[in-house]
Amino acid sequence: MRRILILFIASLVFGCGGKNKPLPDAQSVVDKSIEAAGGDLYRTSEISFTFRDRDYRAYRESGTRLLMRITETDTARIEDLLSGPSFERRIDGVPQILADSTRMSLAESVNSVHYFAYLPQGLNDAAVNKTYLGLEKMGNSEYHKIQVTFDQEGGGTDFEDVFVYWFNAETYYPDYLAYQYNTNGGGKRFREAYNERRVGGIRFADYRNFKYTGPLHISELDSLFLKDQLEFLSLIELQNITVIPGSYN
Repeated sequence: MRRILILFIASLVFGCGGKNKPLPDAQSVVDKSIEAAGGDLYRTSEISFTFRDRDYRAYRESGTRLLMRITETDTARIEDLLSGPSFERRIDGVPQILADSTRMSLAESVNSVHYFAYLPQGLNDAAVNKTYLGLEKMGNSEYHKIQVTFDQEGGGTDFEDVFVYWFNAETYYPDYLAYQYNTNGGGKRFREAYNERRVGGIRFADYRNFKYTGPLHISELDSLFLKDQLEFLSLIELQNITVIPGSYN
């Protein structure tokens, strides 16, 4: 009888241990996500795409990473070029003199589009802080929920923005994300990835963009999404994606 009791207790202990496996840390989840989505191909490829009738291009020149936006009008070709903290606008090849506020606004606009296009690649930048919020179920899948904040130094003009990502526990893709921003009056957004596809070995996705104006923290917006209680705002669609592997100088 005593032996049976010992075996019963042991089975309970090991059974509970199996159900309470240690959860991964935020860094390991992001590392797996980047690797699953393209890994080094982000760093070693030239990438271009069209977003809302503007062409975007990410490439390296003499070892420097460059992010470009090209706007074609009836009368001119406008090139916005971002290289680290440096920004330049050229109209028909002629560099323009810009006010500091205008330069910062344009730089952030260019960086924002590139940032979302290459997710999850940017989540290992030096200024990024990651916090694991837990494992949650959405629909039929489980997700690692991770909050992202930014250091002021190196975090850009919007370093106070806060993001939350839901990484699929099977694929490690960021199927959902939410963010709170402070510019232009501030706001909260929730995005659902769809139309996932691979181009040149890199995963790209479009997003359904939702708006929320209530008091809940962005980490709780998944519950409202599941109840269809978020306001649909727009579609974020990338077109004409091209990837040229190993093309960096």
